[in-house]
Amino acid sequence: MHRDEALRALREAIQVSPDNVPLRQHLADSLLDSGQPREAEREYREALVHSPGDPALQLGLARAFYRQGEYSNALVVVEGLVQRPDVSAETRVLYARLLLGEGEVEEAVEQYRKGIDGDPSVADEELAGRLGTGVEDDRSEVVDGKIRAAWGDVASGADNVVERPAVTFKDVGGMEKVKDEIQMKIIHPLSHAEMFRAYGKTIGGGILMYGPPGCGKTHLARATAGETDSAFLAVGINDVLEMWIGNSERNLHAWFEMARSNQPCVLFFDEVDALAASRSDMQRSAGRQLINQFLAELDGLGSTNEGVLILAATNAPWHLDPAFRRPGRFDRILFVPPPDLPARSAILRIHCEGKPIADIDFDHLAKKTENFSGADLRAVVDVAVEKKLREAMQTGTPEPLTTGDLAGAARSINPSTKEWFATARNYALYSNQGGLYDDILRYLRIR
Repeated sequence: MHRDEALRALREAIQVSPDNVPLRQHLADSLLDSGQPREAEREYREALVHSPGDPALQLGLARAFYRQGEYSNALVVVEGLVQRPDVSAETRVLYARLLLGEGEVEEAVEQYRKGIDGDPSVADEELAGRLGTGVEDDRSEVVDGKIRAAWGDVASGADNVVERPAVTFKDVGGMEKVKDEIQMKIIHPLSHAEMFRAYGKTIGGGILMYGPPGCGKTHLARATAGETDSAFLAVGINDVLEMWIGNSERNLHAWFEMARSNQPCVLFFDEVDALAASRSDMQRSAGRQLINQFLAELDGLGSTNEGVLILAATNAPWHLDPAFRRPGRFDRILFVPPPDLPARSAILRIHCEGKPIADIDFDHLAKKTENFSGADLRAVVDVAVEKKLREAMQTGTPEPLTTGDLAGAARSINPSTKEWFATARNYALYSNQGGLYDDILRYLRIR
C-alpha cells in the first residue's frame, strides 16, 4: 500500500476508534517516518491524553520536537525519561544528541556510551564522530574541554563593595503576591523580631524566584534590601566559578561570610541554577563539591545565617538540585509571572517618570502589551523615546511622548516571554513532581 494511502487508512480507523492508543501511536510513528513531525506531534499529544506517562509516546513526542528543531522542548521530555529505571537505549542516544547541542560534551559522551552498551544497534556513527567516542583515550580530552568551557578563568568577586539600595517596593510595579511572601518571610521577621522569636522563627531563610527573564526578579531582590534597610550583595556565576578545583568553593564561602559580617544583609544569587544544578545530572566531581558547599552554607554549618536573607532567581528551576528545596534552604518557591494589566500600567508609569509626556493613557497601553515582561515594557519606552529624539533632531523642537508614540513602539516589539512559556509548559505537564509548577499551569489556564 502506498504511504499516503496507509496514512489515510490509519486516520479513518482512528475516527472509528479515537481512544485506541496503539493505533494512534502507529499513526504518529508513521507520520514521523514520512517527514511530517508537526502532525506527528499532534497525534503523540492526543495519545498521551489517553495514556499519560507512556514512555514510548513521550519518546515519540521528543523525536517529533527534535525533527522540528524545537530542541528545548525535546530536552524537557527526554530529561524526564532518563530518570526512569527502564530508560531505553534509543532515549539515551537522543539525550546525548541534545546534550551535545547544549555544549554538555562530557555528559553527552556518558549518555551515548550507556545507550550503545545497552543496545549496540542504536549506535550512530555520525554522532559518535562528533563526540569523539571512536578514538581511544579521548575521554580525558573531552572532560578537560568540558571543565574549561564551564568554569572559565574568572577572578573572585567577593571583594566587591556592599550595596545600600535606595529602591523599595514602591518602585516595583505589580508583583503583589511575591511581595506579600517576601514580607512574611523576610521583612516582618526583621521589623517584629521578638514576636517571631516567640514562635521559634529565626530571622533569615531563603526564597527562590523563578519565571521568564526580564520580569523583575533582580529588581525585586534589590528592592527587598531597600525595604529592610539591609546591605545587598548580588552574586553572579562569574563571581563564584573558577577552573581550579577548590577555588569556586572558597569564593562561595567568602560571599556568605561577607553577608554574615554585614547583617542584616540580602544575599542575592542570580542564575542560581548554574551554581546549584541537579547532582544526578552531573558527572564532574568538582561540580558536585560546589553544590555540597552551597548546601552547607545555606544550612549555616560552622556559622550562623541569622540575619542573612537569601534570595535567588532562576529562569530554569527544573535544573535545580531538589536538595535546595528542603526546609531551611529555599523553602519558598515563588513564580514570578509577566506583569498583569495593573502592573504593566504601573511599570510604564515608572519608566516614563522624568521624561516629557503628554496626557498618556497608561491603562490603554497596558491592554495593548499583554505577555510583555518588565524588560519588554522598558524597551517600549526606549523605542518611543528614540523616535521622538530623531524627530526633534530634524525639527529642532522636542515634543512630549504621547499614547500613540508608546502604542506604536509596542507594536514593533514581540513579547519575549512566549519562548520561555513554551519550554515551561512541557515541564509543567510532563515533569511536575509534587505540583511544583502548578502555578505555570494556572497562569496558562491549563488547570
